[in-house]
Amino acid sequence: MRVVIPEDYQRVVQSLECFQLLDGFEVRVYHDHASDLEVLVERFADADALVLTRERTRIDAELLARLPNLKLISQTGRVGPHLDLQACRERGVTVAEGTGSPIAAAELTWALILNARRQLREAMNGLYAGRWQVNLGQRLYGQTLGIWGYGKIGQRLARYARAFDMRVLVWGSEASRQTAVADGHEAAQTREAFFEQADVLSLHLRLVPATRYCVGAADLARMKPDALLVNTSRAELIAPGALLEALDRGRPGQAALDVFEQEPILQTDHPLLAHPRILCTPHLGYVEKHSYEAYFGEAFANVRKFLKNQSAEIDRDPAAN
Repeated sequence: MRVVIPEDYQRVVQSLECFQLLDGFEVRVYHDHASDLEVLVERFADADALVLTRERTRIDAELLARLPNLKLISQTGRVGPHLDLQACRERGVTVAEGTGSPIAAAELTWALILNARRQLREAMNGLYAGRWQVNLGQRLYGQTLGIWGYGKIGQRLARYARAFDMRVLVWGSEASRQTAVADGHEAAQTREAFFEQADVLSLHLRLVPATRYCVGAADLARMKPDALLVNTSRAELIAPGALLEALDRGRPGQAALDVFEQEPILQTDHPLLAHPRILCTPHLGYVEKHSYEAYFGEAFANVRKFLKNQSAEIDRDPAAN
């Protein structure tokens, strides 16, 4: 069985312990980003299975139509909008979905909050440039952390905030707000109050039609002039251009981003990277060793399971005897 793994940016997949699950398979790994249809067709043409790293590679109907050998897409983590499930069904391509973990994403979110609030990047850049104490950051103690989306990541973030003596204010569905209150936190009375009261506001929503561009210019304009907006979920939760415009108008005062509408970003003059009050990381929320072992381990196990089930079906087929 031929297995292709695209977009292993860090060249680490083959060094994972779980890679042993693919012993006996013909495996080909690519380390760069490719979006051109012809390039993808050339790379995937003989693949029986693709193992996708989250949402890095888009698989649509046009591409699937040119991959006659493809039988399986084994997804690390949850299936997202990068994958045309209807086209997969029509082409008879099985999609195996993995599970996710909130730990790495929550830790990365908290690291961004601490870094942005204390302005560590600027301080460290100054130090390495031969300057001492170039700025003045803020503490988290006593500030209000606004969490939109009180799922597994949001709940873990709230526990971190409690350890830092922060007030936690939650917005989202009625069920999530009730859960937050039951956990000893506060539910915002209105969406407007949520944006107005948060000193640090972090988005933790899945990208679905109902949440696409759910944060608009009017929401951002309600934020405090020194507030921090954090997005480690999906870039498309914020209306196009709204964040840059809001920062230029002075509300909020800072942003920290781990996700972007077009990834990867390779141009150093990108408006988000160039903005002096935005801290950016290259979509690192799930990118750490334990998460990779879990994500790829499950994806590779699903490849083996698929081959085993396929072999069992052949053995049961009278035409094969």
